[in-house]
This record gives sequence, structure tokens and C-alpha cells, in this order.
Amino acid sequence: MDLPTVGKFFLLVMLKIALQSKGRLNEESLSLLASIGINVDEPKRKFISKARNFDIETLFLRDDDIPLVVASGTASLGIVGLNEVAEKGADVEIVKQLGFGGCRISLAIPKADKYEGLDYFRGKRIATSYPRILKDFLDKNGIEATIEIITGSVEIAPAAGIADCIFDIVSSGSTLVSNGLVEVERVFESEAVLIANKNMSAQDRDTLEEILFRIDSHLMSSGKKYLLMNIPTAALDQAVKILPAMRSPTVMPLASEGWCSLHSVVEADTLWEKVRLLKAIGAEGILVIDLDKIIL
Repeated sequence: MDLPTVGKFFLLVMLKIALQSKGRLNEESLSLLASIGINVDEPKRKFISKARNFDIETLFLRDDDIPLVVASGTASLGIVGLNEVAEKGADVEIVKQLGFGGCRISLAIPKADKYEGLDYFRGKRIATSYPRILKDFLDKNGIEATIEIITGSVEIAPAAGIADCIFDIVSSGSTLVSNGLVEVERVFESEAVLIANKNMSAQDRDTLEEILFRIDSHLMSSGKKYLLMNIPTAALDQAVKILPAMRSPTVMPLASEGWCSLHSVVEADTLWEKVRLLKAIGAEGILVIDLDKIIL
């Protein structure tokens, strides 16, 4: 092998994607990758893992390390909460909102306190693991307060006398209730996002485009059902109005004269209303099928 060829060979570096090493976001990220045909071994204390059927390596990291690792180029891609991207101020490209890992960062106060608006927080000590996001919010609203940075269990800060109130992630709100707190201001809405290094190579950019194509196909099928039914030909126009598909429903003639087969895709949350209307105009043998992928 001549030297120029050797050089080209070593330029073909496998794309790296940073994932959270544990927790719900780790599980949902691995599930997303599996759903688009990228199967990665569970971390089990491994820092690096290679996909079994796709040219990609995964780095398993703490969630707050992922934005900076992607910004530096150590990993070309990452899946992480939008809250961590904002808190770190990392210079990365937010490529795709992924529709899972939803949460919010909110201000919460002791439930015994009276709350009449943002003036409550003037002069208060606010405990948080998200000082950057909190400071931006306070500055925007002209509120002077002391920010107490805590990396552990923020919700115990008021009871421990560390702070007067807190600014923390809220999912169900049960943790706040169990600690005698009540949510009063929703400040930042977050979900899992796919982020990318802004200076990634052309090779990695091509791989990203393939991953995005697969993710879009997966997300497009989410919350949709495929309907098949037999329907009188005379009722076809009415059925088409009930079932506006992505382009138009598929219609095929049946052996029985005066009948046809109608296929369409509907939103899951409107399924039963559509079925009721279709049955009312004579539809029979209605089949409802889960969708795995939609490729346009």
C-alpha cells in the first residue's frame, strides 16, 4: 500500500455520537437508535461502544458533559436535553428535536408562602443546578437575587436552610410536593435534541444525513395508524373526505361488484371518530395496523 493510500485510509474515521451514560434519557436514546436500525450494546460501565450494524461509535458520558464534548469535536453528534445545551452555552448546532425526555425548569417556593408574582424573588436565595439559565431569566426580568449553586438534591435546599426557594427540573411535580414545595413559574421547556459539531467533516455530515432520514421516517409514523377496510363504491367519495391521507387514500376494486378496498393513514388520536364515521357509511372489515416507519 503506497503512502498516499495509507493517508486516505486513516482519514476514514468512524463518526462518534455522545449519549447519556444512564437514566431515562439513556434508555430512550438507545431505543431511538434501535428503532432506526442502529443497534448499540448497553453501556455496562463501558465508555465506548460500537454499533453492530452501522459505522458509528457511541461515547457514554454524563449529560452535562455532552454539549462541550460535541462543541470541541471529540464527538460529532450528541443526544442530550436542550436544558444542558442552554446551561453550558455550548456552540453546537441543534439539528433535531426528538420528541422524548420532556421536562421543564421551574421556580418553586415553600407551599406555605404567599406568591403574587416575580417580585417574590427579589432578594431571595435561589438554589439551582442551572445558574446560567436562572441568571438569564432574572436579568431579563430585572430581579436581583442570590443564586446558590447546588449539584445534588436541589429540592431539599429550603428545608435545610440553604436557600429560600429553588429553580430545578420538574417532570411530574411529585418531588416538589414531597418536599413541601409548589411550582410557581415555568421558565424553560426542554426535551431531548440531536446536536452536532458545527465543523464536522463532510464524511460525518453524510452520515448525519442518513441518520436524520431514518429519524424523520420513524417520527413521522409516531402516533399514526394504518387503516384497511371494505367499503361500498357508492360511499367512496364520502370516505375520502373522512380520510385525508398523506396524498390520497389507496383504492382497489374487490371481486364483489359494488365494493372496493380502501387504505389510509390516520392520526391515532382521531382513530375512533374516523371509524365511527366510516361504519356509518357502510365500511366493513376494518383493520387497524401499527406503523413502524413512513418513508416519503
